Amino acid sequence: MAIGAYGLWGIFPIYWKQLQQVPATEIIGHRIVWSLVFVFGMVVFKKRFRVMLQTIRNPRMVLIYGIAAAVLTVNWTTYVWGINAGYIVESSLGYFINPLVSVLLGVIFFRERLRVLQWAAIALAAVGVGYLTVRYGSLPWIALVLAFSFGTYGLIKKSAPLEALEGLSVELCLLFIPAMLYLLFLESKGVGTFGHADLSSLLLALGGIVTAAPLLMFAGAARRIPLSMVGILQYIGPTLQFSIGVWVYGEEFSRTRFTGFCFIWAALLIYTVEGLYARQRKERWAF
Repeated sequence: MAIGAYGLWGIFPIYWKQLQQVPATEIIGHRIVWSLVFVFGMVVFKKRFRVMLQTIRNPRMVLIYGIAAAVLTVNWTTYVWGINAGYIVESSLGYFINPLVSVLLGVIFFRERLRVLQWAAIALAAVGVGYLTVRYGSLPWIALVLAFSFGTYGLIKKSAPLEALEGLSVELCLLFIPAMLYLLFLESKGVGTFGHADLSSLLLALGGIVTAAPLLMFAGAARRIPLSMVGILQYIGPTLQFSIGVWVYGEEFSRTRFTGFCFIWAALLIYTVEGLYARQRKERWAF
C-alpha cells in the first residue's frame, strides 16, 4: 500500500498534464467535489457518518480541520499549477525537501530535539536552496510552498483527533460549498470545462478517486509498517516526478540546477542514514 501510494503520487504529473488546458483553480474545484463524493461513499460504507457529523458540530474541530483544509488547498493548487506550467522538476524538489521541513516544524512547534547530523542535513538543504536562489535570481517558490504547506498539513494532522478517512471527509465537507459555488460561477459565465469536453470531464470526475485513493492507502500502510520504512519509501514520489519532468516532458536540468539538487540529495542521504542508524541503536539498547 505504501509503494502504491507513493507510486501514484509520483506519476500524478502525467495525469494532471492531460488537463493542461483547464485552469488550475477549476481543477482543484472538481478535485474537491469529486473527492468528497468518493470519500463520503467510503464513510457511509464503513458506518462512520456519525463521527463525521459530531465533528462538524464542534467549533474547535471545525477550526482545526478548516485550517488543515485551507493549507491542503494551497498545496493542491500550487502543485497542479506548477505541473501544468512546466515546473515538474521544481515541484519534485518541494517533496524532496518536505521531510526536512517537517523535522524543522517539529523543532519549532513541538520543541523536538535534533541530533547533530539532523541539523547538518537541514543546513545542507538550506545551502542547496540558497544556491539555486542566488544562481537563478529568485527563490524556488513553488518548491518552498509545496514543502511548507504539506509540512504544515502534516503538523496539523499530527494533533488532530480523527482517523484519516473521517478527517479527510471533514476537510472536504468544509471546502465543498466554496468549491461548488466557484464551479457554478464558471458555468454561469460559460467558461466551465465539465460537460463540454468528454475526456476532460471524465478526467476531472475521476480526479476524486485519484486524489483520495493514495491518501487512504498511505494511511493504511503507515499503521502497518515501521516509520523508518515509510521514511525511505517517501522518496519514491518525488523521484518519479523528477524523472517524468526531465525524461518525459523534457524540462531543463542544467548544471546549476543539478548542483543545487545535489545539496538536497546529500542532505536527504545524511538524514535517512542517520535516522536508520539511530533507530537501530535504540532498538539494540531496548533489547
